[in-house]
Amino acid sequence: MEQRINVHAKGQNALKPLYGITGYLKKSPVEDSILELVFFRVSQINNCAYCLDMHSKDARAKGETEQRLYGISAWRETPYFTAREKAALTWAEAVTSCNVPDNIYLAVTAQFTDEELIDLTLAITTINTWNRFNLAFPNEPGTYKVGQFG
Repeated sequence: MEQRINVHAKGQNALKPLYGITGYLKKSPVEDSILELVFFRVSQINNCAYCLDMHSKDARAKGETEQRLYGISAWRETPYFTAREKAALTWAEAVTSCNVPDNIYLAVTAQFTDEELIDLTLAITTINTWNRFNLAFPNEPGTYKVGQFG
């Protein structure tokens, strides 16, 4: 592959709002463990190897189990996830696919407050944006170190 722009080095001004969103989400009432599951699942859907590497490492550093990470692509068939986590994964898949029917919205609102659902949606759209940047301007998977970006 031809060398591409190092977006983290050259795109600091453009990426500043994304870093700000990440900072905001760290203060969200949505559990960090749920956000990491969502980041990992959306990165799977988008085939973003760098983000999968990053979020698997971050999730494990925060106590996530290997079993749950390995099973997340088939989360509906596993007993490993809570009702709240399943709702977040359902929402993440729906928002990422741009298909959010009323029945999914109603199911998710049974688990999340309005503020939480807005934050969860912001997290989903943000990881989708990061996935697109990392697909357009790839970083080498395997090089991420936990906490590298704050």
